[in-house]
Amino acid sequence: MKPLKGVALLFISLTILGLGVASIGSLFKSTTREFTGTADSIKRSKADERILRATQLIERAPQQAKGYNQLASAYMQKARETAEFGLNANADEAINRSLSVEPDNYDALKLRAKLQLTYHRFGEALETARQAQKTRMDDQDVWGLITDALVELGDYPDAVKSAQKMVDLRPDSSSYARVSYLRSLHGDTHGAIQAMSAALKAADPNDPEGIAWCHVHLGNELMNAGKLDAAENQFDEALRIFDGYRLASQAKARARVAAGDLQAAVQIYEREQAKNASADAAQALGDLYAILGQDEIAKEKYKQFEVLERENVEIEKSWRHMLNYWLDHDRNVADALTFAEQEYAKRKDIFTCDTLAWALFKNGRVKEAKRFVEEALRTRSKDARINYHAGVIFKALNLRQRAVQHLRYGGALGSSFDPIQQQTARKMLAEL
Repeated sequence: MKPLKGVALLFISLTILGLGVASIGSLFKSTTREFTGTADSIKRSKADERILRATQLIERAPQQAKGYNQLASAYMQKARETAEFGLNANADEAINRSLSVEPDNYDALKLRAKLQLTYHRFGEALETARQAQKTRMDDQDVWGLITDALVELGDYPDAVKSAQKMVDLRPDSSSYARVSYLRSLHGDTHGAIQAMSAALKAADPNDPEGIAWCHVHLGNELMNAGKLDAAENQFDEALRIFDGYRLASQAKARARVAAGDLQAAVQIYEREQAKNASADAAQALGDLYAILGQDEIAKEKYKQFEVLERENVEIEKSWRHMLNYWLDHDRNVADALTFAEQEYAKRKDIFTCDTLAWALFKNGRVKEAKRFVEEALRTRSKDARINYHAGVIFKALNLRQRAVQHLRYGGALGSSFDPIQQQTARKMLAEL
């Protein structure tokens, strides 16, 4: 494997939220109830089977950490599969019990670092992963956790070093997935597609959620490359492999938006919301209904977004998504700037830099915004939102050539970008 130069990584599937904390006793009771009945009457996923086996192990050996660790891992897997983020609270309680019966046991520390990433407690995750490394330095998985935390904190040079160590130890699916993200982060879309294709080939055939995850992220990179049909095929394949997978369903909806089929996108998002409401889908629906001229429904969806996202803020201790919503819709712009400055004090990744730049711009501090948007552009990412904001700021400063360069990305790409801002980008390009 050739050395990775000037790059950083993130395995996005780790960043799932969590809700609440259950007692370990009530946790086991609820788990037992889930599996009451005949084999024919219950459709168990592999994560369900893992939860059951871990619970049985704990019942046999309650003073050993192994069962609690297995239970935590199974609940985290179940949370990824179902988008039931509250299951991560069960994982957290199991990890706490594991560490209470065997303090500082290695597997529990690894799981804690993973869960801290899930809760967006990146500094804590980095500290926990490094604590685990005092026991072992040759664990590829821990190097990946360190990489993820460093990327989220914006420390890309050190992230490169830890990522390279991970790849050197074991170039498997998770390694290739991180390589894909790092290449995307640095504007190498073709390389990102190659690496995610490798991740897909190396994926565990006994892990349908993991395979579906790879298909979704391969599709996202194909969308970034403008290969919309190929991207949508990847999303369809993910749904075939893992029926009802929310990550794939929302990606499919974005593909329908890119194809101009807004009604189909609305139907997908509404179907997902009926099963399990999420802030991202609520905002997407608000934007789609606004474009379709159904303003009253759009307002209701935006209200739903704010309620759901405030819950996320409590969990993540991060205002970024709420701030982007406020700023894009010209709401609470003074408060948004205050929160953006607080976010930047904690982490310096390119997305936080971008949010601060956009908040400064919306508050009329355009020259200051230029400094932070250039910091957001430091990896040469082709992220549509960052480039759109850069284009708008450069246009306001009469830097025409730079404005055109970045607005092209903001208007033409956008696998994770909202359609209203894309329309604005295209209008601005036409004026330049």
